[in-house]
Amino acid sequence: MSVWWAIAATCVACYAFKFAGLSAPRRILDHPGVQRFATLVPVALLAALIAVQTFADGQALHLDWPRTAGLGAAVVALLLRAPFLVVLAAAAAVTAALRYVLG
Repeated sequence: MSVWWAIAATCVACYAFKFAGLSAPRRILDHPGVQRFATLVPVALLAALIAVQTFADGQALHLDWPRTAGLGAAVVALLLRAPFLVVLAAAAAVTAALRYVLG
């Protein structure tokens, strides 16, 4: 039962943060530091999510070669300035191919 209280508290906190952002004065939102923060935070969070999903297995670090190769393929596709769907397809294809080969 205590899990549901934590979920409800998280929902209320998320709504409060969203409301605080919507009710913030324009002069705060136009500040260069706030704009830079808002630009960089999603990139950092996405990079952290990719790292966790690629190199973690539960609570331990785990080097999964097919996932790592898929990440490498995505990086190469990004360096070649491929469209986002091509980046995803390249990563998925390399990961799937290595999983098939390695059995």
